[in-house]
Amino acid sequence: MELLLTLIGLILIIEALPYAACPEAMQRWLRQIQEVEPATMRRVGLIALGFGFFLCYLAQRTELFS
Repeated sequence: MELLLTLIGLILIIEALPYAACPEAMQRWLRQIQEVEPATMRRVGLIALGFGFFLCYLAQRTELFS
């Protein structure tokens, strides 16, 4: 449970940094995202999801990082 709460905290910190550091740039970027096709966003999201699962697998199930 400690690890889970730490990970959630880190995710919140990483997600909030751009909004706190440069809110005007984030607003411009969010307007640009609205122009991207949903299929493209879904593809990028699935790739990121798969890569995230792969990294978790490597970290937990292999001796690569030990």
